[in-house]
Amino acid sequence: MKNNLLRLLLVPTALVGSLSLYALTSKVGPPAPDADNAGLKLPAGFGALKVVETGARTRHVVVTPQGVIYAKLNRPDKSGKGILMIRPGADGKTQTTTGFGSYGGTGLYAKDGYLYASSDEEVFRYKLDAKGEVTNPEKPEKIITGLINRRQHESKSVVLDNSGNIYVNVGAYSNSCQVKDRQKGSLGQPNCPILDSAGGIWQFRADKLNQTYGDGTRYATGLRNVVGLDWNQQANQLFVMQHGRDQLHDIFPELYDTKQSAQVPAECLYALKKGDNAGWPYMYYDGQQHKKMMAPEYGGDGKKEATGNFIEPAAAFPAHMAPNALLFYTGTMFPERYRNGAFIAFHGSWNRAPEPQAGYYVVFQPFKNGKPSGESEVFADNFAGSPEKAATGRADHKPCGLAQGPDGSLYVSDDKAGTVYRIVYAKK
Repeated sequence: MKNNLLRLLLVPTALVGSLSLYALTSKVGPPAPDADNAGLKLPAGFGALKVVETGARTRHVVVTPQGVIYAKLNRPDKSGKGILMIRPGADGKTQTTTGFGSYGGTGLYAKDGYLYASSDEEVFRYKLDAKGEVTNPEKPEKIITGLINRRQHESKSVVLDNSGNIYVNVGAYSNSCQVKDRQKGSLGQPNCPILDSAGGIWQFRADKLNQTYGDGTRYATGLRNVVGLDWNQQANQLFVMQHGRDQLHDIFPELYDTKQSAQVPAECLYALKKGDNAGWPYMYYDGQQHKKMMAPEYGGDGKKEATGNFIEPAAAFPAHMAPNALLFYTGTMFPERYRNGAFIAFHGSWNRAPEPQAGYYVVFQPFKNGKPSGESEVFADNFAGSPEKAATGRADHKPCGLAQGPDGSLYVSDDKAGTVYRIVYAKK
């Protein structure tokens, strides 16, 4: 009787303690930004901190609902691990970092209790537990194998829809499907044979093991290379950022001067439906003329508009900026104007000379009802370290991955120095 009475007295106390702890933790705001905002230039009211400096080339990044961070490494680190699991403390800084996965690559995505990760030839998935941690890191399920890797545009970015499908980029192993790749004056191969097996997005089942390349469906074609992609929940549609072709002046100097070559073609955002053709290698999009133009390898001269059933871009951005991540923001931390808009991480250019190199920043593209609405704007800048470093292409950091935290923070990974940033909004 005495023990039962004691239990009755203790239970409410325990409940009160739990409720008090929940009340405290649920009201905890974002961590304090670094004094210098991690070196970044941000809009008023925003701050940034460095979560971790890995020293490795961190590519795509995800954050689980429990706040566990996973970062994919371009190559395995010194311990032979290709995926980092990062647990931040209350101050937002790293408490512990562990690794698993013996392969490098780019793609990383989390959905419905699984972490999906890609090498340059395969896609794996790992079960996540209630703490957001991988349950069996040494034995992932292999869901796709045998993807093409021809050592050019070989990274395999991945994303899932809401119907159990996974989408994989298979980049074209060519600049513009020339007979002699990137050689001056070389024309395009007729009926570009690369498109039979690359240069597009392939669709597979997310829960089926050991699918081969041939088991997939070519969902969209005519995309030279896609590193950043995301599923837009409002439109229930796949959006991708294409890396546009290079070296118009180098290959066809009689048709394009160096300034034109630095400014064309645009880096394009595409909204894709099954069967869409974005036009590579037969055309490119000129963001200054706002026109689809015939590629010089296929009869273009910088003035001839493209013919063919090629889709229009949803939005266009400056040339050669290398968009490596796309994220639709659905959080509530940032002001309302950011809701359902797109953040794009631009890795930065290498081929604008003698014009200054550019990029190395995160851009925000407003959306309304699942479509771009209004002009884009630079959201987070100075990853390069200074304007001079950006202009010469010698950036200290290069944005590569984007992720949204459970509180609405925006995480940015860097594949130059391996820093993971967290951007918060504190002004209410």
